[in-house]
Amino acid sequence: MTARALCLRCARPQRNCICALAQRVECATEVLILQHPLEVHEAKGTARLLHLCLPRSRIEVGERFDAQQLEQWLQRDAQGNAALSHALLLYPESPHDAALPLQPAPPLPAAWLQAPQQLRLVVIDGTWRKSRKMLYLNPLLQQLPRLALHDLPASRYAIRRAHRPGQLSTLEATCCALAQLQPAQDFTPLLHAMDALVQREQQWRRPG
Repeated sequence: MTARALCLRCARPQRNCICALAQRVECATEVLILQHPLEVHEAKGTARLLHLCLPRSRIEVGERFDAQQLEQWLQRDAQGNAALSHALLLYPESPHDAALPLQPAPPLPAAWLQAPQQLRLVVIDGTWRKSRKMLYLNPLLQQLPRLALHDLPASRYAIRRAHRPGQLSTLEATCCALAQLQPAQDFTPLLHAMDALVQREQQWRRPG
């Protein structure tokens, strides 16, 4: 059987390429996306589209990362130079899990929120169970202050079922986080890109 040709930018089969759906959105805050390996070829995933939309974003795939490599992603820029940025984690408060206990997150310094251009937002892309395991397996992530989201809208990501109230896709959650960090900027183009993805997937699923 011949392997399907993949797009080099979005890592999807060329017939399912999402590059044309991306909308460039400039953002002062850097975004580091840590994607679970099982999400890479998930047709309904939004992390790759998010990465394509944000020039100041980076996406890395893995479950347990090398601590030295992860520390570099958190603290250095793309050229490996020490970056003038603070890393914070986008992760909701989660119930206690005796099987995967987590360190208490340090408080988020209020001063950080006054300088979004000095922030690096870390986003974990995976199901609830996968993302918690990734957090458990990477203690450096547990040491990051966490950004809590407020006034969450209803999800408009109709092609993937939410298992809990308030659950959003990776793109939607990141969009909400960036809107909190930079309230004067309009991030709705990110949602428009996702809407186009949803519409295309729905059209492909219709019988006939």
